[in-house]
Amino acid sequence: MRPDTPAENVDHTAEAARLERTAGLYPEDAEALLLQAAAHLELAGDRPAATALYDRLLSSADGLENPYLVRALKASNLWEYDHEAEARAIITGVRAAAPRDPAPWVIVAEALEAHDELEAAQETFTEGARLLLTDVPEPPYSTHPLLFGRHRVRRMLGLPHDTWDQLADTLHSSPVSLDELHDPKRVWSLGSDNPVELAAEISRLRAELGTYREALSRPFPVAVLHWPKAELAELLDAYPTLSAEYPSHEDHLATIESSLRELAASGTPNLGIVTGTVPSYEAFAASEATSPADAELLPQYATTLAARGRAVEWPPQRGTACWCDSGQPYEGCHGA
Repeated sequence: MRPDTPAENVDHTAEAARLERTAGLYPEDAEALLLQAAAHLELAGDRPAATALYDRLLSSADGLENPYLVRALKASNLWEYDHEAEARAIITGVRAAAPRDPAPWVIVAEALEAHDELEAAQETFTEGARLLLTDVPEPPYSTHPLLFGRHRVRRMLGLPHDTWDQLADTLHSSPVSLDELHDPKRVWSLGSDNPVELAAEISRLRAELGTYREALSRPFPVAVLHWPKAELAELLDAYPTLSAEYPSHEDHLATIESSLRELAASGTPNLGIVTGTVPSYEAFAASEATSPADAELLPQYATTLAARGRAVEWPPQRGTACWCDSGQPYEGCHGA
């Protein structure tokens, strides 16, 4: 599908079939490709077929990078075609597993919200925030939807602002406040005959659209390339000229952390790390008709891996292992 294809002109069934074929050609990217295919099937209204793809992923012998994300998406999809009991059971399982990724929390909470389970949605958003944001000085970019969704549901429930609601207000960059965007009485303004109320609602809708566009303009992280020690040794053995980029593995790891901290300090959101392998890099170089020894190819390779969904978020969630594969918690390793 061309990126400039209008959404109403997309054949979602055909696009899902194309993505399934592509997943067969690139098994290392099968998880991300099949999730996209399932999304197209949902948009086409073929929810049973989407569930079949989620089941195919969950039964994969190779394991998944984001199993709770797949479970959350399956639950949300099931509930939309009257499999409420199964959806609820999956949602309960996801909450009990307490994943360290904010995306499953957001998806199951929004599924509850969409079916008017506002109290349960608020509890789910809060559980996720408590797990991922307690004692975190700066909420990672990926956790912002968790805070915004929690703010929205609490506004609908008429609950007073708490510390996390105030944090959501601070992170929100739109000229229209979250309180105004999440006002449960907004629906009435659409049927108003008052030009002032209609103009105000148009401004709110424009602000929401701007927020969505901003999120879509950064669909994947700004990623820095990481080479594991064995891969870097193999790379430099095959292409010695790249040693100017990588004097040693220790310098390489230190440069990754310092580069990401500089990007964060400059205000760049949504940062990540992609891990390279020599065969993958050589295949990318061949596709670009360029020598792997060309150092200018390295940032392009990193961007391509990020676009293929291979990036992991930086900084890692509190209590999780450091990105450098040392096995130590990030706070006691490169996060110290």
